Amino acid sequence: MTTQREQIIKTAREILENSPKGIRYADLMRSISELLPDTKINTIHGTIWEFKQKIDKGEIKDVARPEKGLYILREYLKEKEFGATEYGEEETEIKEEDFYKLFADYLVNDLEECTKAMPLGGNRFQDRWGTPDVIGTYRILGIGHVQPPIEVISAEIKTDINQLITSFGQACSYKLFSHKVYLVIPKDARGIDIKRIESLCLKFGIGLILFNRTNKENPEFEILTRAVKSEPDYFYLNKYLRLIEDVASELF
Repeated sequence: MTTQREQIIKTAREILENSPKGIRYADLMRSISELLPDTKINTIHGTIWEFKQKIDKGEIKDVARPEKGLYILREYLKEKEFGATEYGEEETEIKEEDFYKLFADYLVNDLEECTKAMPLGGNRFQDRWGTPDVIGTYRILGIGHVQPPIEVISAEIKTDINQLITSFGQACSYKLFSHKVYLVIPKDARGIDIKRIESLCLKFGIGLILFNRTNKENPEFEILTRAVKSEPDYFYLNKYLRLIEDVASELF
């Protein structure tokens, strides 16, 4: 005779089989409760908690938790089923540079993190640490007797979903000469990758923005985390500003 807990696990597996993109804990609980209305919710909670522990310990091999709160069968844990999108020839023509000016405007008008911002990119800083794709400043005058210092804001924009870790490393390097740094990545990247990048950005104080990499007219920038202000190394800040005097004269 099937026990109540065995019935809960059987029902959970049936739900997972019908969820190729995975299912969140709250949705899993709600679905089980609807299918087993005579079962107490606390019993379902306790059973799924034990189920989770066995997954995390590796005792259950065919179910994965690729990110917090998400359950998915391992057979479904493939890039094409988990948040990545394949694009045709027409979409590959869109270049990273197409989004520089749009994001510079977004920093000024929507986020209001900058009073001036402009595209940069290329190899303007002439070293392996990379050059930010967008650079801006935040400066407020006439608000009182004490004037806040000018802030430098940098951004790294990445259209290649296979280069997210590289782009995060570049964003980290910009903290050397910036008060705030933003990382801008495609919203169609794998959910597990976005969550990990988001966790890293929270730890390092980097702002994270998602965008539609297939639409250079309206990329639909969406903020996940705000950048946290920190003091740059002014030696490097002045060093790099000397390399972009034409841009610096406009920003400052």
